[in-house]
Amino acid sequence: MNVWFNKTFSSAYNALRLIRQDDSQGAYTLFASHSNPHALVALAADRFFPEPECTGKEYVDWCVKFCRKQRIGIFVPGKEALPISRAQARFDALGTRILSAAPPDLWEVLNNKARFYAELHCPDAPAPLFRPFSSPDSFEAAWQKLATLCADLCVKPAEGVYGKGFKRIREEQGAAYAIYAAGSLFQIDLPSLRCLLAQEDNFPTLLLMEYLSGREYSADCLADHGQVRCVVARRKPEQNGAGQLIEDRADIRQACADITRQFALNGFVNIQFRENSAGELRTLEVNPRLSGGVAMSCLAGPNLPFLGLCGFDCGYEGLHIPPVKSGLRVGEINLAVRLWP
Repeated sequence: MNVWFNKTFSSAYNALRLIRQDDSQGAYTLFASHSNPHALVALAADRFFPEPECTGKEYVDWCVKFCRKQRIGIFVPGKEALPISRAQARFDALGTRILSAAPPDLWEVLNNKARFYAELHCPDAPAPLFRPFSSPDSFEAAWQKLATLCADLCVKPAEGVYGKGFKRIREEQGAAYAIYAAGSLFQIDLPSLRCLLAQEDNFPTLLLMEYLSGREYSADCLADHGQVRCVVARRKPEQNGAGQLIEDRADIRQACADITRQFALNGFVNIQFRENSAGELRTLEVNPRLSGGVAMSCLAGPNLPFLGLCGFDCGYEGLHIPPVKSGLRVGEINLAVRLWP
């Protein structure tokens, strides 16, 4: 069967490599595409194709034509996953199944942290305390509400990836110079933040929220139409070079099950958690895709990309998912490769 991963994050290279590793019967022919002809995923794909630089309906139209021409059986979308999911009927008509992480209406909730936090019901890992704001005045109102409840606050966009725009807010005297001198990319002093916000009357929604100073976890999950089938949780390093720790926590597993059920998640899902200063677990976000660290999770036993593809293709009944080996310390190293020719 032809399986296509279109342009997505760098995790695609490891996903294809891991699928091929366990596909001993050669059941899947792996297609990949990218607008960058030198993308690493080309090294792992059976067939690689260039993508056009377009978005929206034009890109969806191109995807439909690609699936028809290449006889794609399963399409795992990265770029434009939401509009592709909305156009599922067009792909169904071709016999192409879309491995989409969530229904279209819930995609929009997952992509907007203000809506996600407001709707999240997860007793084991509730949302952080937060207030949305989109103007200088609404920031001040949010600050007045949260500053009395939280010792430390932070700010981040309601929509975005890679932590872009995240800043811990510092209030102490001399914070601006201390941040500059330390080269701190993810901190800002309160007067500077107010100055920045005052330059616009209105702006895309930002979140003011409690700063979570505890341990951070990344949980790679396999979801089956609202039912979680596998969870591998990695504790992020507290210092550079320490690697990540595979850790089995009942509260994380239960939180993943609750979130998967509430948002009808399916396929490859990554859920981020972090503890507050009291050690209480909070849900940061749901990434409806394979994480960048999924290869590290696979060292704990389950080959998540392969198992997720098999489960979506043929169902999870009878599919053997190895137990997760807890306590492993894992990491990634750089490896030089030849891209061309």
